[in-house]
Amino acid sequence: MWTCPKCGRNFRNINQNHYCGKAPETIEEYIREQPEAVQPILWQLQETIHAAIPEAKEKISWSMPTFWKGRNLIQFAASQKHIGLYPGPEAVEAFADRLASFPTSKGTIRLPLNQPMPLELIADIARWCEENNGK
Repeated sequence: MWTCPKCGRNFRNINQNHYCGKAPETIEEYIREQPEAVQPILWQLQETIHAAIPEAKEKISWSMPTFWKGRNLIQFAASQKHIGLYPGPEAVEAFADRLASFPTSKGTIRLPLNQPMPLELIADIARWCEENNGK
């Protein structure tokens, strides 16, 4: 058990990433609050998704960067060893062949930080989410 010295919350993992106090209000604020080493990856991810679905609104939902168009289309979040990409279970299923080398679970794709980000794949997933869920 680990207790955050800033907010006093208890966590199972030592030095677990979390928000002390107020959650960020923008994706830019979220990225700036992350460890410096992961920030360039997060900026790249934001730019990739924005370029793929430029009409989607950028916001924070469930304390995560979210691209929204009538509903949440795709979200991402930083973890210690990976970036979690959350396009929903239908998208994970639709891209199962291209996601074979990444750990996935229902609606979640884990993109390891020690590997290059598959930006073309992420853009394709974002476009799929907009086409199929952005009604």
